[in-house]
Amino acid sequence: LEATSMILFHNHPSGNTIPSDYDIKLTESFEKGGYLLGIQVLDHIIIGKYDYYSFLEHDKISKEETQTKAAEQ
Repeated sequence: LEATSMILFHNHPSGNTIPSDYDIKLTESFEKGGYLLGIQVLDHIIIGKYDYYSFLEHDKISKEETQTKAAEQ
């Protein structure tokens, strides 16, 4: 079986769900690598103690790009 998409997620034990610079760079790297392999990053979610942060919901991953890439596959 081949993957066509992925959702990244990890936790921040501190409880702070704001993405670090590293989180942002890592997401961009996965998007670029995924593009080369034909694998779409649907979202990257950071889980805190009482909250979460979605890159998709905060426009860090384009919704239009996500929908367009999904339609192409």
